[in-house]
Amino acid sequence: MPENYTDPSGNTEAFRAFTQTPEAVPAADAPSRTPLIIGAAVVVVLLVALVAWMAL
Repeated sequence: MPENYTDPSGNTEAFRAFTQTPEAVPAADAPSRTPLIIGAAVVVVLLVALVAWMAL
């Protein structure tokens, strides 16, 4: 371990700073799921229409 490493649990101030640092959130960088939801809804509507057409 490097000598300049400060254990965050060593004192209260360092621990609070350690726990309050924002972590990288991968969900914020993820692409929007809206097109996927719209596509799934279109597929469901088409399948329901197909089943209804075949039932008649």
